[in-house]
Amino acid sequence: MAYIQITQPRHVALMVRDLDAADWFYGKVLGLPKCDRPLNFPGIWYEVGSFQLHVMVHADAQPPLYNLQKWGRNAHIAFAIKDLSAAKTALSAAGITFQMSASGRPALFVRDPDGNVIELSES
Repeated sequence: MAYIQITQPRHVALMVRDLDAADWFYGKVLGLPKCDRPLNFPGIWYEVGSFQLHVMVHADAQPPLYNLQKWGRNAHIAFAIKDLSAAKTALSAAGITFQMSASGRPALFVRDPDGNVIELSES
């Protein structure tokens, strides 16, 4: 008997080694708005559509969610965004490299400062 039924995630937690670098990437480059939490949880919380991204420091954060060979076919975090062209411009302006989806669909893959692969696709 299942005691828990997951219908929609409330938040996703991501461990990083450098909170300032993560804030620069997620807050400044990707433009995710910060949100407050009612309890004093460490780290930074961002609004991402219907859920929240909780970024927190863990000095021993281990292998990022990527494989150097195939960015999009392995564990990664995916965000639906409104304007992929604006994201490309922001990433290029910040000097961050990205790859377009090999399948031809409107999506791109980029590594955050900790090496985690982030997929950005138009909603």
